[in-house]
Amino acid sequence: MLNTIKTLKGYSIHGIDREVIGTVKEFYFDDRHWTVRYLVANTGTWLSRRQVLVSPYALVSINNEQKCILTDLTKKQIEKSPSLDSHKPVSRQFEDDYHGYYGWPAYWIGQYPWGANHYIERDRNKWGQFNPGVKAWDRHLRSTHEVIGYHIAALDGEIGHVEDFIVDDESWTIHYLIINTGNWWPGKKVLVSPRWIESISWSEAKVVVNLNRQTIKGAPEYTDGSLVSRDYEIGLYAHYNRKGYWIDELVNR
Repeated sequence: MLNTIKTLKGYSIHGIDREVIGTVKEFYFDDRHWTVRYLVANTGTWLSRRQVLVSPYALVSINNEQKCILTDLTKKQIEKSPSLDSHKPVSRQFEDDYHGYYGWPAYWIGQYPWGANHYIERDRNKWGQFNPGVKAWDRHLRSTHEVIGYHIAALDGEIGHVEDFIVDDESWTIHYLIINTGNWWPGKKVLVSPRWIESISWSEAKVVVNLNRQTIKGAPEYTDGSLVSRDYEIGLYAHYNRKGYWIDELVNR
């Protein structure tokens, strides 16, 4: 199912014993596959000054009606997990330690978003089955909170800014950036895939997509109440004359 990041923000996160761990504050994603690697939880008072990260490997289900996310973790596990200073970025060493503590597979080993797969392998018995000699790729995590507001430009000029993201809560891949074109073309929002990004300047907070302004202007409109169905996606990709991401995923599942 596709959800916006802003929709999931504020959802309560529950442990396996149904106790509340915290609420969703933001998300960290990598800038290679544009896949969410951690939910960042605000734990309130029970873990003062601790930033808790929850990997999608630990997620059991999402209940949109009750606005909650169920995990397979316990409060005790989280309390004893490696501590991350909320004022520092997530280092590779911390990730190594964190994944080792929970026993989660290393997503950074393999060519696909989740190592050897497009989707998360839920069978724990298969988590240790890595191909020897596979090279790890250089990961860099970005905050959704940080990237919202980035300027977006087409090949021939500015088009707007990032307002939100649309993420698949099965693969946890960010499939779309929601672009508010208000400063250029008032009253319309459009979707752009990370696959169409030409370049990113993280220092300048700017993203350039490999499209022209006129093509974007004619794209199917996105509204806050839009249902991003597969029919909508097919029409969107047809407009941009691009191959749907779901075709590769079906081949590699």
